Amino acid sequence: MSFLDAVRLAFQTIRAQKLKSGFSIIGVFIGVMFLIAVVSVVEGMNRYMTDKFAGTLLGVNTFRLRQFPDVQLGNVTDSMWRSWMRRPRVTYQDAQAVAHGMSVPVLAAWESNTRATLSAGRLQAKGVQVTAATELYFDIRSLTIEEGRAFTGQEVLAGVPVVVIGHDLASKLFEGQDPIGREVKIFDIPYRVIGVVEKQGNLFGLSLDKFAVAPASAPLRRFVNPPRVVDALAIKANSQSEMREAMSQAEAVMRSRRHLRPRQADDFALETADEVLDFWGKISRILFYALPGLVAISLVVGGIVIMNIMLMAVAERTREIGIRKSLGARRSDILRQFLVESTTLATVGAGAGVGIGIALAALVAATTPLPAAVAPWSIVVGVILGAGVGIIAGVYPATRAARLDPITALRAET
Repeated sequence: MSFLDAVRLAFQTIRAQKLKSGFSIIGVFIGVMFLIAVVSVVEGMNRYMTDKFAGTLLGVNTFRLRQFPDVQLGNVTDSMWRSWMRRPRVTYQDAQAVAHGMSVPVLAAWESNTRATLSAGRLQAKGVQVTAATELYFDIRSLTIEEGRAFTGQEVLAGVPVVVIGHDLASKLFEGQDPIGREVKIFDIPYRVIGVVEKQGNLFGLSLDKFAVAPASAPLRRFVNPPRVVDALAIKANSQSEMREAMSQAEAVMRSRRHLRPRQADDFALETADEVLDFWGKISRILFYALPGLVAISLVVGGIVIMNIMLMAVAERTREIGIRKSLGARRSDILRQFLVESTTLATVGAGAGVGIGIALAALVAATTPLPAAVAPWSIVVGVILGAGVGIIAGVYPATRAARLDPITALRAET
């Protein structure tokens, strides 16, 4: 019997015994489905954290000088939080000293943030992130102006009440009308809209387009921070190595300004995307370490079920085996038939698991903030695992079938 004939016979058996075949493949099906779904979500999160979260919120080759980290990872104790709050705030003078103390080419902008309600006529938008920043803020955050323009350095120096708003905010406040040149009120102070930022999308279900940015010295500054204080100084370098050098220089400038001794810890924070990515990397590694064990349990159960079903099939088809052997079938033919049948069963289950796993990943991406990206290698691994389980589970039943004596097999059914 050729390999293709054995595969065809295996599919005929599956069609003839649908319920039994369904129970045979359920363990492999669940294991492979779980593998594809979890790997897809983890892979999607990896890309999301790298491209969207770290790139959008913190910036590529960018670090921020802050009083304490804005993104707090791990276990932040009460004592640690209290020590952070006792740190001196970052001032305009600190920001200027650090920006002027860079020997590598960088872009620098300081920013302060708060939440506010914006209004345009009778329409309002609540909980808007309002930022007071200098002119290079848009370049550091890689924000593309879709309509209008960004504010200039002269407007920052003069404190002109102009504002650049996000795409969703423009749609909400102006309902399809051209927002450029129109007036919005922030803390009841009128601002003229001069630009709209290109749509950025969502981050974990939260809109990235509901914000407003005004010049750092505009009237807004009174509402975001005490006088001469900023939330952060953002510095962007051309490469990772230049960013590291700029961070060392910024640390040296700040330690000098704060009169810190060599053994004293920093009383400020230099925040980058690396901490976020390292933290997520640890979580994803834990998930990947746990995944093989969980998948293995399902596959072992599936293999045991397949082996028992195949042993039942050998018992039920003893007469058929005796007839085939009496007609000249060799041991290798019988062995191949049952081995291919068990492998086909497991591979069909793995294929179904791959399909449902991909569908589950797509469902998760469509209905939750979690992203999902199907990794091609996980599909290959899933199918190979399924076929491997079928081969291992089918060896013993196939060997028993191949060793049956044809006369004894014929007599057993009579």
